[in-house]
Amino acid sequence: MKTVGFLKTLGSVVAMVVACNVYAQATDTASAAAAVKAGKHANNELGRKVRQALTKTQGLDVSHIAVRARGGAVTLTGSVPEEGQIDAAGEAAKGVEGVTSVSNKLKVVQQ
Repeated sequence: MKTVGFLKTLGSVVAMVVACNVYAQATDTASAAAAVKAGKHANNELGRKVRQALTKTQGLDVSHIAVRARGGAVTLTGSVPEEGQIDAAGEAAKGVEGVTSVSNKLKVVQQ
């Protein structure tokens, strides 16, 4: 009889340990998901600010420019009709608060 009581107690302890471990993992996963969501929001916000700065730049045709932001690094892709607009776009992007680097992959294409 002592063995049966001991096994019941041991089973209860094991169940509690497993439940606590599962709860801790779920909490870590939720924290990680929240961090990813916050990072995506920050990237989207930075991309929006860069697009807004490009739109305000005089003499820059932004109709074929795509902006991607990731952790402060901004990538400009697409095309512009004149060579000078490539530099103007890069300078405008560098001037946005929060931008740490700009990869300017714009190309000149007659539109």
